[in-house]
Amino acid sequence: MIVLKSEAELQRMREAGRLLADVRKHIERLVEPGITTGELDAAAEEYILSKGAIPAFKGYRGFPGTLCVSVNDEVVHGIPGRRRLQEGDIASIDVGILLNGYCSDTAFTVGVGRVSPKADRLMRVTREALYEGIGFAKAGGRLSDVGSAIQRYVEARGYSVVREYVGHGIGRRIHEDPQVPNFGEPGMGPVLEAGMVLAIEPMVNTGGPEVQVDEDGWTVRTVDSGLSAHFEHTVAITPEGPEVFTETV
Repeated sequence: MIVLKSEAELQRMREAGRLLADVRKHIERLVEPGITTGELDAAAEEYILSKGAIPAFKGYRGFPGTLCVSVNDEVVHGIPGRRRLQEGDIASIDVGILLNGYCSDTAFTVGVGRVSPKADRLMRVTREALYEGIGFAKAGGRLSDVGSAIQRYVEARGYSVVREYVGHGIGRRIHEDPQVPNFGEPGMGPVLEAGMVLAIEPMVNTGGPEVQVDEDGWTVRTVDSGLSAHFEHTVAITPEGPEVFTETV
């Protein structure tokens, strides 16, 4: 995995994160009933390219889109296409970019129009769980402290954490070591050090944690058809504490 050793490297990662935060805001503004997931994908790709960046997901292991768009019971890796978003849906959108040799990665779940209280609470808890985990991304801590904090927060509120898909290191490549689970016992795994950059991304279900992959080979959905939400930030560990590169303002 990359460990940032210079201010110049840190600044390049900041720039990639800042641009991706802008991409996220651009996409969020477009989400409304009637738009297709393919239209969101095309808009995201056009925006990313116009800013001098490259979509990090398109072509990665054969994935066809710039975005992963996963709706309702879909957890992650939904392929954008002709599906029209409907009032009350929730859409989990995952996007990564490469800018000047460095990557950033973010995900968020957004309601389409007015959503049910059940869906709204799931999104809120998942977003809060992400920040709970980020709070433990500190130099001198252990990697498992992050996932343990996320799991405790989620399960205390009656939800479950997906086990098969986890966060990761990030830097010059979109996926680097180490894997960053959203569960586990604290005090385990590598010691975190300043300069490490992690993509922390809880995926949280209203029902059980079990998931399955569709026949398309990509789309992951809950086995029990429960709703799922997904939030992610690219986070650097610094001597002063965690720095969230992909934070929107």
